[in-house]
Amino acid sequence: MDSLKKSSATPPKNKLGRAFAKVLHIRVATGIAPVDGIKKVKPQLKLEEDRLKDGFGSKDPALSLEEKGVDELIHNRESLEALLAKIFACISSVKANYSLLQFSQSPYDAEGIQSTDQLIVSEFKNLSELKRSFMKKQFDSSPQTALLMAEILEQKSHAKTYEIMGKKMEFQVKLKDSEITFFKEKLEDLNRENRTLEKTFNQSGQLPVLNNLHLSGLTPAHFASVRRHTVKSIRSFVRLLINEMKSADWDIDAAASAIEPCVSYSRADHKCFAFESFVCREMFDSFQYPNFSMPNETMPENSNSKRRQLFFDRFLELKAVKPRDYLAMKPRSAFAKFCRLKYLRLVHPKMETAFFGNLTQRNLMSSGNFPETTCFAMFAEVARWVWLLHCLAFSLEAEAAIFQVSRGCRFSEVYMETVAEEVMDSGKDYDPRVAFTIVPGFRIRRTVIQCQVYLSDQLQI
Repeated sequence: MDSLKKSSATPPKNKLGRAFAKVLHIRVATGIAPVDGIKKVKPQLKLEEDRLKDGFGSKDPALSLEEKGVDELIHNRESLEALLAKIFACISSVKANYSLLQFSQSPYDAEGIQSTDQLIVSEFKNLSELKRSFMKKQFDSSPQTALLMAEILEQKSHAKTYEIMGKKMEFQVKLKDSEITFFKEKLEDLNRENRTLEKTFNQSGQLPVLNNLHLSGLTPAHFASVRRHTVKSIRSFVRLLINEMKSADWDIDAAASAIEPCVSYSRADHKCFAFESFVCREMFDSFQYPNFSMPNETMPENSNSKRRQLFFDRFLELKAVKPRDYLAMKPRSAFAKFCRLKYLRLVHPKMETAFFGNLTQRNLMSSGNFPETTCFAMFAEVARWVWLLHCLAFSLEAEAAIFQVSRGCRFSEVYMETVAEEVMDSGKDYDPRVAFTIVPGFRIRRTVIQCQVYLSDQLQI
């Protein structure tokens, strides 16, 4: 009885198992995603490995169809990747050739432009062919090889672009070098011309702007021109003094502090302005007086025109000769007296002893003679320009009035110019103050010739 029950219960189970197996096989064959617990479809290579491990040599037709579908998908994907790589390679090639086209335009290269233009057109044709292949789905039979060749072409295009950029930079460097060489040669020519003109001026003692000058034609421009050369001669003389101080082992800082105390300099070499201030202060002292405060020098007071003519004649007399020659010809002239007076006030006996080891120059000046040293020659040149400026000041119809500004004054662009621009451009928020006046200014009616000042942001008033 029990055996009959078991035999009668077995067939339904076999039928149910066959039904499940049939359903599962249909899902796998048609590509339907398997249920949880059922393994997904493996790629072709994995299936082959499984077959080899299991020892089966026969192929299931349903699995063959699946493998073909997977192979086709992989092949299509690789073909698209190869096509995109070709497109990017073409674009990189167009970019490289366009850079070469620009490089061929400057400097102009007709053959290079024509050949590069043909290369660009060829690359655009390749892009058109790639578009046509994509639309008709005509891909390469070996996409891996095509992908590799496209990557090689793209790298070559990048290398070509960098090479062209390097050539551009080399060309720009050569161009800048040629410009630098040109400007250096131009600067040398200008310096040579300036030295020639300066030598001519020093030999003749004249300025082109002062040639063929008449009393009625005097203007503030003539005065400003003489003033510029006066300042230039003072600075040359100051450089000589500083070099002599260094040779005599003087303390330059202490000397500058003795002239202009409690001044903070933005740069160490700005201390030379203190010595320029001292020379200008001594040389321009009493500039506002017709006789320059020299004793026994009387000026005609009854007629302004006669006095103007007298000063203009003095100006013409001295501007055409060297100061040494003039002093040798007229050792008792007003200019000779002026030289003696200013030298004895400007050069202290201790300074002269330290520089030259004796007081020979001072003794010669006191006895009515003039030394023939380099120091005195440069001083005489300073005295000559100051004297000429004084003569012009009283030759003008409206006499030039000298002025300077006091320590601690606010800076004014109308009446002053600073010799240290970096103090003004330092960006600090402060009110600029005058430390000291270096070169005095002048006023001729409404014309103002600015005085030169030194500014300091740490001024102790």
